[in-house]
Amino acid sequence: MIYLDVRGPLPKNKCMEYINVNDYQNVSWIEGLALEEVNMDESGIIRFDEHLNTQGLLEESSLAFVNKLKDRFEFYVSLFNQYRHHRDGARSIKVFRISNTVNDFILFRNSLKLIVARRSPDVISIGFLSNNGGLFAARLANENQSVHAIHEIKAHVGPFNTISWRFQGEPIETEALVKYYLTEFIKNSSR
Repeated sequence: MIYLDVRGPLPKNKCMEYINVNDYQNVSWIEGLALEEVNMDESGIIRFDEHLNTQGLLEESSLAFVNKLKDRFEFYVSLFNQYRHHRDGARSIKVFRISNTVNDFILFRNSLKLIVARRSPDVISIGFLSNNGGLFAARLANENQSVHAIHEIKAHVGPFNTISWRFQGEPIETEALVKYYLTEFIKNSSR
């Protein structure tokens, strides 16, 4: 028999197998399965293939990824504004939601915008928009600036429906992405 324990470390001499729920990062999927089964029992509608629908998984993953990006940007923007506030509060960075979208957002300062938008469930666009209407991408050390007007972060569906986010085919780390684009935004909007 398996017992769930949410209290923390367990005695080592027990004969029963214990699972510490804190060892698992995301248990919402199993809760969803249980609720889905309860709904199936109540409604009589059976959905056996729903977990094979990659579009639904991509939609869920892209919403979560953009929310994670927004949270990280807001955190670092808040710190930047606090560190800078006592010198010149008028040049602070502002974060706005884009209306009529689920969770797209904009960073704004000195007539420069950094736009993060879900173009589709498997593509997230990141680009700069200047006051004169010019759209451009963050500079990359190994890329000609005129090659791309915006950068695209694309979803990759792997084995067992694992979804990872990639830039130019390479897996990305959220923290590095936020640091890179926010640094580029701050440097370009300081003028």
